Amino acid sequence: MVGNTVGLIALALGWRRSIWTWPAQFLSGVILVGAYASAHLSGGVGKQLLVIGVALWGWRLWTNGKQQAQDGSIAVRFATWKERGVLLGGTAIGTLAVGALFAAVPDLSWNPWPDAYIFVGTLAAMVAQARGLVEFWFAWLLVDVVGVPLAFSSGLAFSGLVYVIYLALVLWGMRDWWLRSRSASSQASQPVMEGTPA
Repeated sequence: MVGNTVGLIALALGWRRSIWTWPAQFLSGVILVGAYASAHLSGGVGKQLLVIGVALWGWRLWTNGKQQAQDGSIAVRFATWKERGVLLGGTAIGTLAVGALFAAVPDLSWNPWPDAYIFVGTLAAMVAQARGLVEFWFAWLLVDVVGVPLAFSSGLAFSGLVYVIYLALVLWGMRDWWLRSRSASSQASQPVMEGTPA
């Protein structure tokens, strides 16, 4: 419960483009590693260790400030077609590989294919977020489409509720990042007036 709640806070911080989203995601991962380890769920531990790794990578990217906007916040943009292809292809291949692993080793997951989809989709969303891509929100939306019904059907009501709240945050965050990316691109495309320093 605590780990999922901190994860929810991390998503809200991501919406605000706060660098604190990454420490929050890291903390959520650490808490969930402890929870899965105490329940002897090695698959869950492994998944959260990967999430922790991506959180550290995203934290480093945002700390370096390579994607700073003029107002000092993280600059956001739409992915190029190539980046979208890499994200989609990586997610598809990753889901197939992880799903096959989960199916081959039942102790790692009680519901291999949906679990693999959610896990790899979460990693894809975090990678897109680290790069400041608006598609980050679309990835989360696709994760929620499976995550919400799976959680409730598995008897995990609290996790299902968290996913529903995630969904609301995703829609708000998507709108905010979308508008910011459009605003930034329109400003960049405006011609510089004669006599005005570039």
